[in-house]
Amino acid sequence: MNSLQPDKLKIGILGGGQLGRMLIQSAINYNLFIKILDPDENAPCKDISNEFKKGKITDFDTVYKFGKDCDIITIEIENVNIEALKKLEKEGKKVFPQPHIIEIIQDKGLQKMFYQRNEIPTPDFFLTETKADIDKYSKYFPFFQKLRKGGYDGKGVVKLDNPLDLSKAFTEPSVLEMLVDFDKEISVIVTRNEAGQTKCFPVVECAFSAEANLVEFLFSPATIKKSVEKEAFRIAELVADKLQIVGILAVELFVTKDGKVLVNEVAPRPHNSGHQTIEGNITSQFEQHLRAILNLPLGDTAITRPSVMVNVLGEKGFEGDAKYEGLAEILQMSGVHVHLYGKKTTKSFRKMGHVTVTANTLEDAVKTAKKVKDTLKVIA
Repeated sequence: MNSLQPDKLKIGILGGGQLGRMLIQSAINYNLFIKILDPDENAPCKDISNEFKKGKITDFDTVYKFGKDCDIITIEIENVNIEALKKLEKEGKKVFPQPHIIEIIQDKGLQKMFYQRNEIPTPDFFLTETKADIDKYSKYFPFFQKLRKGGYDGKGVVKLDNPLDLSKAFTEPSVLEMLVDFDKEISVIVTRNEAGQTKCFPVVECAFSAEANLVEFLFSPATIKKSVEKEAFRIAELVADKLQIVGILAVELFVTKDGKVLVNEVAPRPHNSGHQTIEGNITSQFEQHLRAILNLPLGDTAITRPSVMVNVLGEKGFEGDAKYEGLAEILQMSGVHVHLYGKKTTKSFRKMGHVTVTANTLEDAVKTAKKVKDTLKVIA
């Protein structure tokens, strides 16, 4: 794209949650017209988009009609109607990421087979159609059972330690993934534009909350060996190349105790493991995604300052209109950047926002981030 007329270009986003909200915040800097489709009339994007349509993003007619009025269609969630996007693409609309890629990502079984087919390292797995199929693999316990479709943010995943756990197993088609003796969980966000230019963001390290089954802290840069970093970049670029994706791709990885790097899952959209890029890197993941789908040169991904991201989750046991305790206290701390997602109501472990802490050293950022975690509470 040699020239850009923002006022003549309409970008449609399927999904109006916090990722769409942060995409809009970056799009404003480019004078881009953003149109949103979301089933929630009070979605976080509603009041800041140029145009908002209430409707099901999984309904063929709704998505097709929405896309017909756009120049470029993108997503902030994978659970969208693929057939409508395929038809729009066939009719000449630019759909990024491409519909066949979203189709692979929607199905964890197809994902795993894609990795296997392209010699991309991933934990060993089996595919099942019913709960009864699990019996065939009883000698391989323990493993994680993951629903092939519909799972997100830790939902649709259950650990099966032995045959006695089958009572809690899913009955639907699933992936049985062998447990990995990992040392760290890391993530690489890679971006590719139509011209084929590819860039990775520096590797980040994820720390999970066992209770919420969500990322609690994210550390940038990751404290890993150079050999692990090099392999993580290689794998992320390989996945992007084999998919021929246009847009952004988050590649979540395990680092095993013996130093191997394995793909866990990927997400073809801006991702929780890239939120710190807004303040911690020269170019944010949201700006980078827009650059990619517009076929503009990709931005510099270098870290400007070490950073730690804290997910702000609804406190357990609270449900109703959100109240933020401790906000004034954390705003007195140096390097604290607050992002609230515009969600009116809270519930246990709902993602309500994030805070990024930047500092001269990662150790200093970690200290402040832990204080933020202990101080900021979302209640009702």
